[in-house]
Amino acid sequence: MALKKFANALNEKGNEGEIIKTIIISIVVGLAAAALVYFFIIKNNPALSKYSYYLFIAAVSYGFLVSSVKYLKAYRAFSCMSGMMIGMTIGMESGFLAGMFIGATNGMFFGGIFGIVIGCLFGIWTGSCCGVMGFMEGIMAGFMGGLMGAMTSVMLLNDHLNIAVAFFALICIIILVSLDYMVFQDTKERESDRKDDHFITLIISLVLMASTAWMILYGPRGGVFI
Repeated sequence: MALKKFANALNEKGNEGEIIKTIIISIVVGLAAAALVYFFIIKNNPALSKYSYYLFIAAVSYGFLVSSVKYLKAYRAFSCMSGMMIGMTIGMESGFLAGMFIGATNGMFFGGIFGIVIGCLFGIWTGSCCGVMGFMEGIMAGFMGGLMGAMTSVMLLNDHLNIAVAFFALICIIILVSLDYMVFQDTKERESDRKDDHFITLIISLVLMASTAWMILYGPRGGVFI
């Protein structure tokens, strides 16, 4: 019954009603950035064409990540338990995704570092909604997720990596949607503390895609990629 209420709320004008809109905007921005990279850089260098796939998956999965972050930031504070879950989930999923994409193209070291940075930043930002416990969960999850994403990519280099990347991204999306549902359950009787426009959506989407594309195309490489 609660799940049905959540589904209905996605079509209304409240914070939940912004989730799908944010997903669409973020994915469109990400795909537009990926298209620019393709037409101005990759198209003129066939050796880079193999990276188009990762940019496409990144644009789609980042859309759900950005949507969850925007939804969460509409509320200033959560209980310790919810805040820890928020920091852990956002830190882990953002770190894993970023680490996975860069690990598949640049190696485990640089993929791990990139994933840790992204995961810790997002984990701390969102987890701090409940104080130091959420902060700790966010930074720990970002640390572990970044390394795990990069390690997983390198381990699967010769074993259906492209299929695995799409499958793992799908799992991450399901987890992020589940987090949105958890927050809906926690805040259904609360008014939002702030209502941001979609400027933050555009900025985060562009920064994520630009940094990921730069690392994939021009970033340092290690291990088997040298």
